Amino acid sequence: MEVEQDAIIAALTSVVDGIAATFGPVCEVVLHDYRRPENSVVAIAGSVTGRRVGGAMSEIGLRMVARGDEAADELNYVTRTDAGKLVKSSTMLLRDSSGAVFGALCVNVDVTAASEVHALLGALAGTGTLPEEERPVTTFGDDIDSVVDVMLDAHRHQSWALLDRTGRLDLFRSLDERGVFAVRRAIEQVAGRLGISRASAYSYLSQSRKQATTGGHS
Repeated sequence: MEVEQDAIIAALTSVVDGIAATFGPVCEVVLHDYRRPENSVVAIAGSVTGRRVGGAMSEIGLRMVARGDEAADELNYVTRTDAGKLVKSSTMLLRDSSGAVFGALCVNVDVTAASEVHALLGALAGTGTLPEEERPVTTFGDDIDSVVDVMLDAHRHQSWALLDRTGRLDLFRSLDERGVFAVRRAIEQVAGRLGISRASAYSYLSQSRKQATTGGHS
């Protein structure tokens, strides 16, 4: 299947420039190879998120990897970058003939200016719009470690020392479901941020996965 997957990636590489050129400078098209999450960007056109070829996948990509073949396309969702851009995106998964997910074609459109005009027209017309600050923030970066760090920061309100065993397993399950552990060295990164040993981190991850499989809670 690897040969087939490589062929699909190669065929889509030339499509990236064409889509971006059609929509102009507000559009970015990214081709991801999920088989290498730390350097998943194999082709890119446009510069909405500031990434380059060889860059890492985002939190959304990691979540897709975590879901495996059960993942589904995510279309027309809106997030904010950490720089404040409002971005409308679609993530379309790549599957081989067996149905296995191995990559994605992503289209990101900077709708910041359009949103500002829409908000102005809404104010003039007396209708409300969803405030930008209510949009989820997505981290895009070439360095996968920085993406994982942001995902860990989302749990900073949970002090490891104050969590009981159930809370600790829930934390590892949450990180696992978000695709953190699809990244090489992530277990060491998580252990370091939590102040525990790598062996303990592996143990909690194993227990959380076993618990998720059996559907039980201790």
